Amino acid sequence: MNQTAQSDRIVPLVMCGGAGTRLWPSSREGRPKQFLPLLGSRSTFQETMLRVADAAVFARSIIITNTQYRFIVKDQLSEIGVEADIMLEPMRRDSGPAIAAGAVFASRRDGNPVMVALAADHVVTDKSAFVTACREASGAAREGRIVTFGVKPDRSATEYGYICPGAKLHGDIFTVERFVEKPDAKTAQSYIEQGYLWNSGNFVFAAEDLLAEYSAFEAATVTAAKAAVDAAGNDLGFITIDPEGFGRAKPTSIDYAVMEKTKRAAVIPVSYGWSDVGSWHAVWELSQRDENGNAAQGNAVFVDTKNSFASSEKPLIALFGVQDLVVVASEDAVLIADRKNTAEMKRLVQTLKEVAPAVTEDHIRVHRPWGNYQSLDNGDRYQVKRIVVKKGGRLSLQYHNHRAEHWVVVRGTARVTIGDQVTTLHENQSIYIPLGQPHRLENPGKIDLELIEVQTGSYLGEDDIVRIEDDYRRS
Repeated sequence: MNQTAQSDRIVPLVMCGGAGTRLWPSSREGRPKQFLPLLGSRSTFQETMLRVADAAVFARSIIITNTQYRFIVKDQLSEIGVEADIMLEPMRRDSGPAIAAGAVFASRRDGNPVMVALAADHVVTDKSAFVTACREASGAAREGRIVTFGVKPDRSATEYGYICPGAKLHGDIFTVERFVEKPDAKTAQSYIEQGYLWNSGNFVFAAEDLLAEYSAFEAATVTAAKAAVDAAGNDLGFITIDPEGFGRAKPTSIDYAVMEKTKRAAVIPVSYGWSDVGSWHAVWELSQRDENGNAAQGNAVFVDTKNSFASSEKPLIALFGVQDLVVVASEDAVLIADRKNTAEMKRLVQTLKEVAPAVTEDHIRVHRPWGNYQSLDNGDRYQVKRIVVKKGGRLSLQYHNHRAEHWVVVRGTARVTIGDQVTTLHENQSIYIPLGQPHRLENPGKIDLELIEVQTGSYLGEDDIVRIEDDYRRS
C-alpha cells in the first residue's frame, strides 16, 4: 500500500443502488428495501450509516446510489444527522464498477485510504463486534490484502455463497482458499462441517490496491471509472458520475471482477449478527416472535397459527389455523406465501412485471424531493390526490395541457403562485388552478403542508407536467 496521506480512519463506501425485489410488495423499484423501516423505526440504510458514524474509527462516508434515489438518500441522512459524499450512478453497472468509482473518488479525496465497502440493505445486530472486525481487517488491508467478512454460519443456508478459509495470516485473518457458489442443502451442510463461511459481500481494502488488482483483470473498467470520476459534476451537492465514462465500464460484480481472481484475498470470520435480509423469511427470523413463533408488523391477529409472519401498512390481517405463512399487505397489493420459500420471490416479481407492472414500480404513496403524494380515487376525467409538502418544500413552476386542479388545504400553510398572483392559504381554504395556467405550490410554514387535490380534464397522467422552473433540476 502507498503510505502517502495514509489515515488510520477507515472510509466507508456504502452501496445503495439495489432494487430489492425479494421483499415485494413493501420493496419496489421506486423505494427499495434499503430505504424501508423493516425492523424498527429506521431503514437499513440509516442503520448502516449510523454503524459507521464513529469519527474516531471512520472517516466521512461515500455513498453510491442511483440517480432516482438521490433525494431519498439525502432526506434519510438528514433524519439521522449524518453527512456524507453522495455519488450518483448514471446507470447500473453492478458492484464492480461502482466500487471502482468509489475507490477512485476516495483516492482523490483522501490519498489512498483503507475503505470498507458495505451494502446498505444488510443488518448487523452487534455494532461493537462489527467495529472490532473492521479495525482488524484494516490492518491486513494496510499490508496489501483485500479482506472479506466471512460470516460464521448457524445453519445450512442455500441463499449465500461460501468461502473456504486457507492458511492463517495473523490474528483472525486467513487467506482465501476458494469462493464457491450458492450450494444445495446437502452441500451447504458439508461446507459447514468443513469450516466454510458465508460470503457477506462486504470488503475492506486500500483504495489503490483494489484498483491495481482490478486493473490486472479488467483494465478498461478501471480506466473508465477513473475517467468517469475525473469528469464528474456537482449538482445540488450531489457528485454526478460522468455517464460517458461510466458507460464504458463492464457490468460485473466485484466478486467476479476481483475477489475470485486475486491472490490478495483474505477473510476474517465474524459473528456480529449479520443478515442480508434477502427474504421475508429473513425478516421473520430477525423479528421478535410470540410463544407460537409468530411475528407481526402493523395490524395483525393470530389465532391457532404458528411460525407465521404478517405485515400490514393499513388493513387488519387475521390469520387463523395456518402455519409457516407470510402475509404482507400494502395499500394496493397483498402477498401470501410459504414462509420457507420466499427466497424465490424474484420469479413472482418477474411475472408481475408482465401482468401488472405498476405494482412493482412504485407505491401508491409516491415520494418526491419536496414530499409525497397519494392517489385516493380516480375515474373518467377526474382524480383525487393527497399531497404532503415538507416544510420549506417547493414544487416546480409548471403548467398542464389537459387538466385543471382544485386545492383544499387540510393542514399547514400553502403559498400558491398562479401566473403573477401569489396567495397564502390556511386550513379549510381552497383555490382553483385553470388548465394551462403556470402555477407553483410551496410550504413556508413550520409543519408539513397537507392538501387535497382534485384534478379534472381529458388526460390526468403524470407526464402532463410542463416544468418551467424546478429547484431540483428535473426535466
